[in-house]
Amino acid sequence: MAESGRYLLGLDAGNTIIKAVLFDLAGRQIARAARDGRSIVPRPGHVERDMDELWVNAGGAIRDCINAAGIAPEAIAAVGCAGHGNGLYMLDADGEGLLGVQSLDTRAGDVAGELAEANGDAFHTACLQKPWPSQTPTLLAWVKRNDRALYDRAATVFLCKDFINFRLTGKRASDVSDMSGAGLVAMPAGSYDDDLLALYGLEDARAKLPLIVQPADIVGQVTADAASTAGLAVGTPVVGGLFDVIASALGSGVVEPGQASIIVGTWNINQVVSKAPVVDPAVFMVSSFGPELFVSIEASATSAANLEWYVRTFLERGGHHDDPFGYCNARVAEVEPGADDPIFHPYLYGSGQSAAARGGFYGLAGWHHEGHVLRALYEGVAFEHRRHIAVLTASGVAFDEAVMSGGGTRSPHWPQMMADCLGVPITVPESRETGALGAAIAAGIGAGLFPRLEDGVASMARAQRVFQPNNGLKAHYDRRYRIYLDLVEAMAPLWNAWSGGGGEVLS
Repeated sequence: MAESGRYLLGLDAGNTIIKAVLFDLAGRQIARAARDGRSIVPRPGHVERDMDELWVNAGGAIRDCINAAGIAPEAIAAVGCAGHGNGLYMLDADGEGLLGVQSLDTRAGDVAGELAEANGDAFHTACLQKPWPSQTPTLLAWVKRNDRALYDRAATVFLCKDFINFRLTGKRASDVSDMSGAGLVAMPAGSYDDDLLALYGLEDARAKLPLIVQPADIVGQVTADAASTAGLAVGTPVVGGLFDVIASALGSGVVEPGQASIIVGTWNINQVVSKAPVVDPAVFMVSSFGPELFVSIEASATSAANLEWYVRTFLERGGHHDDPFGYCNARVAEVEPGADDPIFHPYLYGSGQSAAARGGFYGLAGWHHEGHVLRALYEGVAFEHRRHIAVLTASGVAFDEAVMSGGGTRSPHWPQMMADCLGVPITVPESRETGALGAAIAAGIGAGLFPRLEDGVASMARAQRVFQPNNGLKAHYDRRYRIYLDLVEAMAPLWNAWSGGGGEVLS
């Protein structure tokens, strides 16, 4: 039998896929398992999930991971879970799931607009963000307005990873990183505030909110029922866990003030750590994950999801390519950057500037081939990351290097392009499962294996490669970035007209 406490289990729960990854105390991946769930779209703009399926998938992934590792479950010192931020997960008094809303849901768009217009400045003063459609309290306000019976049945309202922790331990809790990322707590205190809840129209919701803990605090132990489902040992400690973007930053080695994390994944995530919260209404979100540890976050659904769309739409029809993403990288490698290369707006799922924004290729000519189209797509994603980072730097945060994680790191070209576009060195971490690793680091602190997050990160997260910027391409990218922004400005009124006038273009 394996020695007790030799391993840490990290869970990473996205909008559909949940992964269970086992690490040793040096951060080496021992085993991994994943289960894919199903999104339910009962009507346009509503994106939900079956909460029972989520728990079945979580338990199955944990059991598969432990079996693949060939270890005794008693060898796991603690469990940590990271999960997608925002969305809405509701339990009744008996612990049954009432509603699971994913962070892709847009049903509360009108509510968000109304709240922001009425009290946007007051919201930002209180929680350092303004209402937006997939935000947890905005969704809860929508439920209160549109299904009062369901609202009244809800005994607990929290987030994705909190529901998994509840099934593991029976405890109703959340951590400060998720609750601050959801705009549910006053900042920088990270505590509930009745005046903030009143701004959302949720004066009566305080009793529905869970206990708030720090990410590495133990919220409970694995119950007998959970152990039977997931194959864990009864009594294994479970920590509060993390908002997945912060977990990914930790797992990539970012924890100190002034360090930057860029995630090229489904979402375009750009975040910088600071000792004090940045107060600037232009910044999308500020989240806290420990004493004097804050992240300023600029984000939108404008990153590698664009490449996935290209692959699913054009390359995987009929199984034309065994390795479609490798095919894309090969085509990009065939192209030398040129002044007349096409430009791409990565707005297939809207943008942070306008819900009406659309994706588009501009400047295509008859001598361009697929490699030029794909290079434009990669470059457009890099430019949108650059635009978000410009918002962060304008708010006063600064960094001179960044760590890049997410699916985009699997490309040999995207990290270099990001370094060239941003003009800073880009480090790619060793771990491909940075979200699960960040959760495992928090678990290690809760188990007493590391004294602080900084020590856990130093022990478990390592760099794989550093991409230095090519200064010879600076003028090239600066020019093309200006064209990219000019095209955004020129297209904004057309996007609004395209959507029937229903998409408000934000300044």
